[in-house]
Amino acid sequence: MSRSYFHLHLVSDSTGETLINVGRAAAAQYEGVSAIEHVYPLVRSRAQLERVISEIEAAPGLVLYTLVAHDLVDRLEAACRETGSPCLSVLQPVHALLQSYLGAQTTARPGAQHMLNAEYFKRIDAMNFTLAHDDGNLPDNLEEADVVLIGVSRTSKTPTSIYLANRGLKTTNIPLVPGMPLPPALEQVKRPLVVGLIASPERIVQIRQNRLLSLKADDSSLYVDRDAVADEVATSRRLCAKHRWPTIDVTRRSIEETAAAILDLYREHRLRFIAS
Repeated sequence: MSRSYFHLHLVSDSTGETLINVGRAAAAQYEGVSAIEHVYPLVRSRAQLERVISEIEAAPGLVLYTLVAHDLVDRLEAACRETGSPCLSVLQPVHALLQSYLGAQTTARPGAQHMLNAEYFKRIDAMNFTLAHDDGNLPDNLEEADVVLIGVSRTSKTPTSIYLANRGLKTTNIPLVPGMPLPPALEQVKRPLVVGLIASPERIVQIRQNRLLSLKADDSSLYVDRDAVADEVATSRRLCAKHRWPTIDVTRRSIEETAAAILDLYREHRLRFIAS
C-alpha cells in the first residue's frame, strides 16, 4: 500500500504536548496515512502568530490549536479560512462541557497546567530520586520509592522509570543479572510496588544484538545466547511468582502502555497498603 502524507499544524500557547498527543493518537487510526507535523509552541503574541500563519500559507493542511487569547484565535481562524485549511480548537469542546457542568466562565491563562505548584515540584523530586536510583544504584533505601522495577537487561526499565517519574512517582529499577545477588532490601520492602518487567527471549536477544552492534562489541557471549536469555527470563518469572510481585510483558508494549499498566497497579497497591 502506498503511503500518503498531509500537513498537520499544531499551534499552542503552551508547550504543545497536548496537541502532539491528540494529533498523533488521531492520525494513528488511519492506515497508510502519515502526518507531516509542524509544531508551534509558546505562541502568545500577534507577531508570533503571523509567523505561524505564513508557514500555514506555505503548506496548507489541518490546523489544531490550543490558544486561549480570543484575538489570536480570531486571527488564526480567519487565516485558515483564507487558505482553505480546516482548523479546530482541541480544548474548546472540553471547556464548553466544563462550563456547562460547573456554571463558571473560563479564565484565559496560557500554560496554566505548567504552573510551579506543589505537583510540579513533586515531579521534580521524583525525577531526581529516579535518576539517582537508576540501574540498581543506592539499593539500601528502596523503602523510599513508590515503585521498584526489576527485570533482565533490555526490558526498558530505565525509560519506564523516567516516564513514571514524570508522572510524580519515585521509581528505582534493579537489573536481574545471572550470578549477581539481589539487594537484601528488595525482599523486605513493604511500601513500594514491585513490578517485574519481562519480554520474550527472541525480543531481548534482538535488542541486545543491536546494542552490541552499536558498541561494536563481540556478540558471541551468553548475553545474546537464546537459551541463556530464556533461562534469565524464566528465573525472573520464578522470582516474581515467589514474592507475588506482578509482572508485565513488555514485548509488544510501548513505554507509555507499560507505564499506564504500572500506574493502574500502583493505585490498587496504595489502596491495599493504606487499608493495612
